[in-house]
Amino acid sequence: MRWRFRRLPRLRLLKYAGITLVSMAAVLSLMWYALTDEIAFNRQQIIEPRGHRLCVVIPYRNRWPELQELAPHLHQFLEEQHVEHRFVVMNQTDAYRFNRASLVNVGWYEADRLGCDFMAMHDVDLIPLNKKISYRWPGEGNVRHISAGKYHPIKRYDYPKFIGGILMLTMADFKRVNGMSNKYWGWGMEDDEFYLRLKEAGLAEKILRPTNLETDRTNTFRHVHSKERKRDYAVVGNQKAMARRRDRVSGLNTLKYSIASRRILKIDSATLSVVNVKLECDRKWTSYCSL
Repeated sequence: MRWRFRRLPRLRLLKYAGITLVSMAAVLSLMWYALTDEIAFNRQQIIEPRGHRLCVVIPYRNRWPELQELAPHLHQFLEEQHVEHRFVVMNQTDAYRFNRASLVNVGWYEADRLGCDFMAMHDVDLIPLNKKISYRWPGEGNVRHISAGKYHPIKRYDYPKFIGGILMLTMADFKRVNGMSNKYWGWGMEDDEFYLRLKEAGLAEKILRPTNLETDRTNTFRHVHSKERKRDYAVVGNQKAMARRRDRVSGLNTLKYSIASRRILKIDSATLSVVNVKLECDRKWTSYCSL
């Protein structure tokens, strides 16, 4: 079988060719605009905020078993709540007594470097169990006390001004109160002083706490602090008198420290940024920074 092609008149062929060329130009034009629109759309997606990012700041020293348990559990907990997050472990490597508040202050700077817009000060030995506990964005001007006293495993922490354990607020609000006091070496009371800062800034009236949970202090959190690693309760010199005063001297803007190193650590599914910190002590002001 032979194919037969009908020969078109030259003028008619040019006419059809003209139509074809015009059509192709139109198609190419549409493709170009579609492509540029797609590029603009993708660029807009990149420029627009992706949402809020939480930095979980964990003050740390010699608590490896606790960290191994907390990190993967909390990572899964936050994933289920669709909370974009980063773990920042502030590892105190100097020879001074443990200073949780100063480590949190350093953690704020690290969280800012990582692009977080809210933070949770998180004890390494406190693990959330109740899925209704929220780690989501608290909103500007709000403070969320996740480990509320009535649900905390240790009963003596159930008092109105208690804000220890796990506390969340925006990066802006933490900066607004000049962070935490740097005078608390050893264990305890830095949270009570921080409460006074929040109160003066008008933030204490807006502390959000979990309510109406079907769990209680025995099963809302798991407390995994090992008795082998004893807390530093020592009171040295004028430490007790200093602890009871509202600190109007120190905070984020007076913090002195150096970063020895940073490294990435994987614990199961969790990725952690470990920051090895060396704090500095003004012995004329806090002579009790070492025993």
